[in-house]
Amino acid sequence: MGKQKNNDKPLAQNKKASHDYFIEETYEAGMVLTGTEIKSIRNGKANINDAFATIRNGEIFIHNMHISPFEQGNIHNTDPTRARKLLLHKEQISKLFGQAKQEGYAIVPLKIYIRNGYAKLLIGLGKGKKQYDKREAAAKRDSQRDIQRILREKQKVIR
Repeated sequence: MGKQKNNDKPLAQNKKASHDYFIEETYEAGMVLTGTEIKSIRNGKANINDAFATIRNGEIFIHNMHISPFEQGNIHNTDPTRARKLLLHKEQISKLFGQAKQEGYAIVPLKIYIRNGYAKLLIGLGKGKKQYDKREAAAKRDSQRDIQRILREKQKVIR
């Protein structure tokens, strides 16, 4: 039996999450998928930009995650945006539930990847950013970019 490799290259990523939230903690969760959904995820046909997570009855679910139907699969594909159950330990769910109940916190999906043959979803506990926080982050990013550009130009002059 061959050793399975860890393939943590993101197949779907929520790039707006770091723009809209301060991510304080991250958790790796498994997903309950049906039929050919895993094949679609492996092909990169998943979208988590509008997705969010909720906790009901001690279970955590992801909503609005779009997984396109697999073209070569059966004709009885399920709804692409149905709620999917996430697999976490009970202690992790209760900790997330307590923290997400606080004002301004949300459970945000960050990326989907394959680890040891299983689809994993990285979720984060995020605190919503205010408009001035977003402007401050953009200004800091622009200044870092300018500094890097100036340093590259100085390196070219030295050579």
